[in-house]
This record gives sequence, C-alpha cells and structure tokens, in this order.
Amino acid sequence: MIRYFGHRASEAVLLLLLMSFVIYILLGLMPGDPIDIMASGDPDMSTDDIARLKALYGLDRPLLERYWHWLSGVFGGDFGYSRLHTRPVLEVLAPRLWNTTVLMGLSFVLALLIALPLGVLAAVRPHSWLDYMINLFAFAGFSLPSFWLALLLILLFSVTLGWLPAGGVQSVGRTDILDWLLHLIMPVAALTLLTMGRIIRFTRAAMIEALRQDYVRTAEAKGLSSFGVVVGHAMRNAMIPVVTVLALDFGTLFSGALVIEQIFAYQGMGKLIYDSILGSDFNVALIGLLFATALTLASNLGADFVYGWLDPRISYE
Repeated sequence: MIRYFGHRASEAVLLLLLMSFVIYILLGLMPGDPIDIMASGDPDMSTDDIARLKALYGLDRPLLERYWHWLSGVFGGDFGYSRLHTRPVLEVLAPRLWNTTVLMGLSFVLALLIALPLGVLAAVRPHSWLDYMINLFAFAGFSLPSFWLALLLILLFSVTLGWLPAGGVQSVGRTDILDWLLHLIMPVAALTLLTMGRIIRFTRAAMIEALRQDYVRTAEAKGLSSFGVVVGHAMRNAMIPVVTVLALDFGTLFSGALVIEQIFAYQGMGKLIYDSILGSDFNVALIGLLFATALTLASNLGADFVYGWLDPRISYE
C-alpha cells in the first residue's frame, strides 16, 4: 500500500508541476501586465520609467525564463507578492482558504447526510410516489444555475423576508459567532442544493443495481431484515461508484463555490481568484488555481483509500 500511494503522490507532484507551467503560461499570455496597468493609471509615467520597472520585476525577460525564476522561488519558500493586497501571497490566501474550507466542508457534509438516505429510499421503493418526488427534487438540484439559485435566495430571505444578511462574511463592527453563522446560511444552502442532485441520482442507480444481485436475494432468503439487507449488504457494495462521483464532486465544488462566493460577496478563494485575474494579480491567481488542482488530486487519492475500506478484495500491492 505504501508503494502504491507513494507512486500516486509522485504522479500528483508531476501533474502539479505541469499545471503550474500551463497556468503560468496562460496568465503570462494575457494582454497587459501589472506595469502596463500601473502606467495606464499614471499619465506622468514615461516610457523609460515603464522599461525600468519591467526590468526591475523581470517582466522584460522571456516567459519561460520568468516561469523558471518563479518556480525556483517556490521551491525556496517564496510564493511571490500580491500586487493588489501589497502583502505576501500566503498571507493573503490563509484567511480566504479558511473561509472556503468552512463553506465547502459544511456544504459537502450536509449534501452527503441528505442525499445518501434519499438516494437509498428512492432505490428501495422504485417507481413509487416517493421515488418520483425524490427524482424531481434531484433533477431540480442539478438543473438550476448556481447564480440564479443564489439570487433567488437573496431575494427571498434578505430582500423580502429580511431574515438573513445578503452577503459578506460578517457585519461591520460584529465579530460574534452568531453573525458569522447567519452569513453562512445562504451560501451553504445554495452549494448544498447544487451538490445533492447528482449524489441522489448516482446513489439511486447504484443501489438499484446492487439490490438485483444474487447475494442480496441470498441474504433475504436467510431471513435477514430489510434494513440489514439494504445497509449491511447492498449499500456497501453500491457505494464504490458513488465514491467516485463524490471525489469528482468535491473537486468541482471549488469551482461552484467561485460563483456562489461572487454572488454573496463571500470572502473566499473563489472570489479571491476571480478578483486577482481581473486585477492582473497573477501570483495570487496562480497559487489559488494550483490549490484547486491539488484539492482535486487529493480528493481522488482519498477515494482510493475508501475503495479499499468498502471492498476488501481491492488490493494496492
């Protein structure tokens, strides 16, 4: 097992290096650079000043040379400086990373706690009114555009009812936990609803397939209770394809959070990356996008661990 996961970890590192190169090149090919943006806002800046600043920050060098210089700095612990926030990149990312971790973690856990039982119930009673209602709810969940759902929640709970704050992380002048939780309710609810639909559908399909297997009929013939057959036999085997979907959803949840954070003005990683790209703060945008890549790789590696726990026949040797 150690050898297998060591091999997977080395593949993840190589993929991160490749992605860093691709992202750096794409960001570098974008029109304009920080010095050009600075010059456009300062009419007194001369051409010589622009050339001197570009030489100072290395922006006059070839793109590949600039990438190698950045990569050497990363291996030395220097992740660069944020142009917009005038602070080191890690100092800018740390609080935003915590906010996004809370948002994504709560949304993912709630989606699991609600979607898995609903998917199992739909599979146990196929083509019943309960199955139709759960399927309708699932289709609505993954069909709604994220920005539209977020706007509906704001219009209902903030504008019409006035129960919840429309956006942000905390109200001005307040630092209590209650205010922080009130700001979390709508973003978490939106992400949870958007994530649940796919999980319900895949759980239902996997459970229906598992309930048709011979070992389930054998367990029923032995006199096991319906709960024991569903939970003890069918569900554990049905979870293997569901875990694959969960691993992919956990990675894509980051990109979904980008839209939700922008609509709710939630100070998380998604909004930070969006603002950094618009403001040509390439160091922050690059590290943020690499974090999203690392998160997807980590979720897939975690799924491999769960495969072995669900099915002892799976070997990593």
